[in-house]
Amino acid sequence: MLMKITGLIISYLVGSIPTAYIFGRIIKNIDIRKCGSGNVGATNAFRVLGKPIGIIVLLIDIFKGFIAVLILPQIFLPGNTTYKILIFALAFCGHNWTVFLRFKGGKGMAVSLGGLAGLAVTINDIRLALGLALLIWLIIFLIFKYVSLASIISATAFPILLWYFKAPRELLITGLVLAVLIILKHKSNILRLLRNEELAIKIFKH
Repeated sequence: MLMKITGLIISYLVGSIPTAYIFGRIIKNIDIRKCGSGNVGATNAFRVLGKPIGIIVLLIDIFKGFIAVLILPQIFLPGNTTYKILIFALAFCGHNWTVFLRFKGGKGMAVSLGGLAGLAVTINDIRLALGLALLIWLIIFLIFKYVSLASIISATAFPILLWYFKAPRELLITGLVLAVLIILKHKSNILRLLRNEELAIKIFKH
């Protein structure tokens, strides 16, 4: 039991690494929580710190979820799907509510992508649903240029896709909880979208 708990704690701490905050301090000596949207995530890093740093932050946040889900279960409880899901959940919670920044963090999309990709390495049932959810995200983003809108719609679609492809109940519950949390974390974005005040991200703008 101690080993299992240790793995969960490590997963939370890995997820808690505040990538955007660290790069803000290193690159511009700013507190990213006081700039842009105030969010400690890749989208705000993209706006505040620039495209190259934003992409690096995004990749690191994805990697946090991926490495936690892929490596930690192999160390602490190999072959247990429920434990892998718990590891993923703790990495997600760490990113969203990091202990290093008084429990203020990102919105969970990047670390979710990494964590779900880590699950997909060994759990076949999640692969197709995840791939289609990513495709939905990309299509919505390319059409409307809103990261938040793409994230909300793809997060909503993910548990529906899991249900359609008859994924196991524990994965379906995971998808539903994940969708609800991501939508709640995007509450301010939803209000800005409704008021037509949300900022678009233009990747190819010179």
